[in-house]
Amino acid sequence: MIKLLILGPTGTTSTIISKLALMDQEIDVVAACDITHIDEDFGFIIGVNDPNNIKINNVNNLQDVINETRPDVVVDFTVPQATEKNCLICAENGIRCVIGTTALSNEFITKFEELVKKHNAPAVISPNMATGINVLFKMASLLTDYLSDWDIEVIEAHHHRKIDAPSGTALKIGQIICNTLGSNFEDISKFGRGKGPNKRSVGAKNEIGIHSIRAGDIVGDHTILYGGPGERIELKHQAHSRECFANGAIKAIKFISIAKENKIYSTSEVLGL
Repeated sequence: MIKLLILGPTGTTSTIISKLALMDQEIDVVAACDITHIDEDFGFIIGVNDPNNIKINNVNNLQDVINETRPDVVVDFTVPQATEKNCLICAENGIRCVIGTTALSNEFITKFEELVKKHNAPAVISPNMATGINVLFKMASLLTDYLSDWDIEVIEAHHHRKIDAPSGTALKIGQIICNTLGSNFEDISKFGRGKGPNKRSVGAKNEIGIHSIRAGDIVGDHTILYGGPGERIELKHQAHSRECFANGAIKAIKFISIAKENKIYSTSEVLGL
């Protein structure tokens, strides 16, 4: 059994992860920490029977929770300021992390990677753990290799509550495209286009357009548009529900629990892509 600690279990995606984890015969949820619902019944809050009768702990007492429950793996789909504090504590304790939080700072990634290696605590960090989007990542690399002289644009759409823009997934797509091109993403990326004369630099090696849409309750759409003379190709992934992210997180939890290398893995590696 994998002893699992869940951070932010009452979040939109984390609630689904919590339900799946409690129903999984290979996972034993030993603790849940949050900033709300303190001392309330974990199972009651997420709407699933909890055989361990866990009470939600205050995340500010995370070290005490770790000392008491000794989890093997922690899963965190919260917000950057929380993840960047709490997952450092987990890594320092040798706990393996599965992180789906987006917009993490480079400073955190650098420090976290040092702790992963120092404390033998491999981790998975991914902006999107859905199986389909990770297949799209692979296809983007292959198509870009053949269509490097075409214009390439990335369009993403999410619900109006999403804080960060562009999405972490769109940024990941842009980075994959640029790695294939041998270009620096920061040098050629253009985030939206303002009103008035704003001509595109023709060709993918000169410019990658990244565009964000925020509306209603869109779970997550990502489109990669390849435009050439007289034709175009569009790759599109649509998340119909957050269950695809939660299923990916469960796969990552099981993968990281037995991972051998002390490094940060991607979901593509989890899926063997």
